Amino acid sequence: MKIGLIKERKTPPDRRVVFTPEHLERLEKKYKDLKFIVEPSDIRIFTVDAYMEKGIEVNADLSDCDVLLGVKEVPIDALIPDKSYFFFSHTIKMQPYNRNLLKAILDKNIKLYDHEVITNKNDSRLIGFGRYAGLVGAYNGFRALGLRDGLFNLNKVENLPDLNAVKNELDKISIPTMKICLTGKGKVGYGAKEILDYLKIKEVSATDYLNKNFEEVVYTHIDFLDYNKLKETTGARKGKSHFYEHPEAYKSDFMKYAKVTDFFIAGHYYGEGAPYLITKEDTKSADFKINLIADVSCDIDGPIASTIRPSTIADPFYGYDAEKEKEVSFDADNAITVMAVDNLPCELPKDASEGFGDMFEKHVIPAFFNNDKDGILERALMTSEGELTQRYSYLQEFVDE
Repeated sequence: MKIGLIKERKTPPDRRVVFTPEHLERLEKKYKDLKFIVEPSDIRIFTVDAYMEKGIEVNADLSDCDVLLGVKEVPIDALIPDKSYFFFSHTIKMQPYNRNLLKAILDKNIKLYDHEVITNKNDSRLIGFGRYAGLVGAYNGFRALGLRDGLFNLNKVENLPDLNAVKNELDKISIPTMKICLTGKGKVGYGAKEILDYLKIKEVSATDYLNKNFEEVVYTHIDFLDYNKLKETTGARKGKSHFYEHPEAYKSDFMKYAKVTDFFIAGHYYGEGAPYLITKEDTKSADFKINLIADVSCDIDGPIASTIRPSTIADPFYGYDAEKEKEVSFDADNAITVMAVDNLPCELPKDASEGFGDMFEKHVIPAFFNNDKDGILERALMTSEGELTQRYSYLQEFVDE
């Protein structure tokens, strides 16, 4: 079996890769019938020489490979027909900007396995870059705070070699007394929590956070049932499964946190039909206290009204004027400072690639050699023989538009 690591061709450039040289060396030793070929790239965080030093073949011709591994979407003109691909296609939510990509994948008879839907039998994701999005997002939030208020000047993550260097930067700063609210109990949320805990910020319960004053910086880490409530309160409190199945039965109860929060880190997953956390009307309220939002989830024109566009690694911050409902400078008076970079893990390519490769090595590669006994490949397969698989047949109308 031959697996090729493809060059990332999407703009802006992405330096991440599915596997490091060490991963490939280890996997070739473990699976005697497995061979990797690496397509040359001058932007990848690991050099061509680093792979060659581990005995891995480097070749611009991947036509002999059975499976091709990438991170971001592959440009249509670079797709090789009749191959199996793994990458983030960003199509499962019917994203219109990738409709033509999905059409091309079907036309070229490509088997597409999407990283985003590599799941266990309970449909929980097994791999991803969520932790690194949370880590970088929280760090960037503090960087915005320091620049806006003239407190400190943190280096940009993209200028730092790895996560250890990021933490060394944080050792230099002191956070003033404030309240920080963190949403999300997935990989993104816990990635952000790592930064808060590294800064030795005290974690408090939601009850204490809402009802007590503190003379030190504190944070609370909440989940979706903490800030959503049933529209009709009848009977016993409903559980998570009820929210997943009937999000329309709930309304946002986030305002009680917005009244006491200075800095909000949004690390939640937002599902279709779920209530908006913060509306435009909320931001205009005299009770709305939040003045800094690190929106790691970055759903545009969605659950957080101030996130009106994605920001970029080069220019990560902007301001939101609630009264005028428009963008202003990130340090403008009375503005909500917004960090909404939508490709945060790209800023930490070495660590992100190492973590992603560990997960792919553990969960996906064995499926090729154990007859996919756990259904990993079957669940992730979106297209086959020029058609959508049954699991993703709901995309047919989207493709036909």
